[in-house]
Amino acid sequence: MKKSPWAWVPTLYFAEGLPYVAVMTISLIMYKRLGLSNTDITLYTSWLYLPWVIKPLWSPFIDIIKTKRWWIVTMQLLIGAALGGVAFTIPGPYWLQGSLAFFWLMAFSSATHDIAADGFYMLGLRQHEQAYFVGIRSTFYRIATIVGQGLLVMLAGNLEVVTRNIKYSWSITFYGMAGLFIAFWLWHHYILPRPKEDSQEQTSPSIMHEFWHTLKTFFQKPQVWAGICFMLFYRMPEGLLAKVSALFLIDATAKGGLGLSPAEYGLVQGTVGVIGLTLGGILGGIAASRDGLKHWLWPMVIAITLPDLVYVYLSYALPESLIIVNVCVFIEQFGYGFGFSAYMLYLIYYSQGEHKTAHYALCTAFMALSMMIPGLFAGALQESVGYPTFFLIVIAACSLTYIVSATLKIDPDFGKKKQE
Repeated sequence: MKKSPWAWVPTLYFAEGLPYVAVMTISLIMYKRLGLSNTDITLYTSWLYLPWVIKPLWSPFIDIIKTKRWWIVTMQLLIGAALGGVAFTIPGPYWLQGSLAFFWLMAFSSATHDIAADGFYMLGLRQHEQAYFVGIRSTFYRIATIVGQGLLVMLAGNLEVVTRNIKYSWSITFYGMAGLFIAFWLWHHYILPRPKEDSQEQTSPSIMHEFWHTLKTFFQKPQVWAGICFMLFYRMPEGLLAKVSALFLIDATAKGGLGLSPAEYGLVQGTVGVIGLTLGGILGGIAASRDGLKHWLWPMVIAITLPDLVYVYLSYALPESLIIVNVCVFIEQFGYGFGFSAYMLYLIYYSQGEHKTAHYALCTAFMALSMMIPGLFAGALQESVGYPTFFLIVIAACSLTYIVSATLKIDPDFGKKKQE
C-alpha cells in the first residue's frame, strides 16, 4: 500500500530544520544565559558550521553504504541521543565541554540527515509530487525554525522563571527535544516508503571517480573565481551580524545590550523575525521569477545590506519598547529574506549543466563557510569595540557585498518564468 506523502514529508523536513536551529541559534541563547562571553560563544558555535561545510566530502558514501531511508532513521536516533546528551551534561560540572561534544555529534548527524533526506525526497516521490510538495517542505522547515528559536526559547525562559534555576530549565527543554526526536525516529521507521530506487547501485570506485570528476568540472566553470568570491563574501555582513545580533538582544543593558528575556527574544527573533524572513523570501522568489535574477540583483543587494542599519539605531538608542524592537528586527529580516533570494538563485545558476546536484552541494558548502569564518571572530571583535562600533563595522563590510555582486555576469533570462 502506497503511503501518502502528507504522512512523512512535513515531519521529515520539520526534523531536518530543528537540529540545525538547535545547533546554530538555541545554543547561542543557552550559552549566553549560562554566563559564557560573546567571544567564546561565537568562536565555539561558529565551528559547528564545519559539518555543513565539508558534507560534500562524505555525501558519496550515503549512496554506497545502506539506503537513504536507513540513513534518515539512524541519524534521527543519533540526533535524539545528542539532544539527550546536551540535556544530561548541562547541570554537571563539565557542562561546556560535554554540551559542545554533543552539539558536534548533533551537527554531523544533522548534516548527514540533510543529505539523505534531500536525496530520499527525489526517490520517494514522483516528479509531479516533488513539484507539489516543494512548498510544503519549505514551510515545515520554517515552522521548525519558529518552534526552535521561538517557542522552545520562550519555554526555557518561562521555566527559568518557574524553577529559578537556569541550568535545570535548559536541561528540561533539551530533554523535551530529545523525546520529540525519538518520536520522529519511531514514526519515520514505520511510515517512510521503501522505493525500489533507494538502493546502492554504484560501487565505491565508480562513486569516487564521479566525485573527483564533479569536483574538477566545478572549478572549470566560466567565471569560477568571481562565483566563488560571490559565494564567500555576499553574506559576509550577515556572517558577522547573525550571532552577535542575537547576543545583543539578550545582553544586559549595562553591557550595551537590550536586555530581553528569553521569552521576549523568542517572540522577537523566533516569530516576528522568522515571519519577516519568510515574507521577504517569498516576495524575492516571485520578483525573480517574473523579471529574472539579473533584473533584481541590485535591489536585492540593497535589501540585504541597508536594513542592517537598524542595529546601529538599536545599539545607540537602546529602546525599551518591545514594539520598536520587533519592527526593527522585522525590517532587517524581511530585507535579508528578499536579498538572500539573489544568493540562492545564483547558486542554482552556477550549478547549471552537468552534475548540477553535486555542484549545488559544493555551492552550499561555500555558503556554510561564508557564515562560519566571520562568526569565528565576530564575538571577539564586538567585545573589543562595543556593540555600536561593531554594527558600524558590519555596515562597512557591506561594501564587499557590492563589490562581488558587480563582478557577476548573469544571463538576463535566467529565473524568468517562460511564456506559454
